[in-house]
Amino acid sequence: MTVKDILLLKGKRKITMLTAYDYPFASLVDKAGIDIILIGDSLANVVLGLESTKEVGMTEMLYHSKAVCRAVKQALVIGDMPYESYQAHPDEAVKNARRFIDIGCAAIKLEWFEKCLEVTGEIIKAGIPVMGHIGLTPQTADKLGGFKVQGKDAEAAKRLIEQAQQLEKAGCFAIVLECVPDRIAAMVSVKLKIPTIGIGAGADCDGQVLVMHDMLGLFDRYRPKFVKQFINLGPMVQKAMEEYKEEVISGKFPAKEHCFTISKEELEKL
Repeated sequence: MTVKDILLLKGKRKITMLTAYDYPFASLVDKAGIDIILIGDSLANVVLGLESTKEVGMTEMLYHSKAVCRAVKQALVIGDMPYESYQAHPDEAVKNARRFIDIGCAAIKLEWFEKCLEVTGEIIKAGIPVMGHIGLTPQTADKLGGFKVQGKDAEAAKRLIEQAQQLEKAGCFAIVLECVPDRIAAMVSVKLKIPTIGIGAGADCDGQVLVMHDMLGLFDRYRPKFVKQFINLGPMVQKAMEEYKEEVISGKFPAKEHCFTISKEELEKL
């Protein structure tokens, strides 16, 4: 998958996107035929056990991005710019974006903030594809009144539509719409020539994204309304581990078939 491939999918079929943070899961996502893999800053919550995505930085994001890029053969891989890696100065933003590209990512994603258009423009000017992100932006949720649906009144909805149009004009190849009323997301999707990727933004977006750990049932601290759990792996994994513990304690594991042997002759020599 390339950025051009993603652009050409708009109006033809829905685009699929999931997060991944390590080699084995990224390999599975890729083999499943998912179009886009996002190494999301949700890493902070679902992998590192932190409270906020603001607590993860470039060191962690690049470390996990390297693992994902080693696994992927087909999907478009996008690195998620962590908090404070792009807000301070455009030059610093370009430098950090380039670090994702240098390890194998095809593009980066950044959340809307006050100087978003300037920074987006500079990164794109440097030859790095950018996916925008509007609506609920977790890195700056405190400035939005918390983790709430955005664009619920006419004025706020108009701002979202304008932001989306501005990001398209700046050169973004796609935009994530998070926690936006479905009718507003539908309006944005119609107005833009680039794809919209929804997460809690209804079925009329050009594609959908979920955090992999949420849809697989591997993260139970909280579950947003927009998440559909396609399988609940958590209890299944725990059950397997409990069986392992029981078999080790009882002596059932390891059995003969799990052991290596030495010949009787060599044993006698010893």
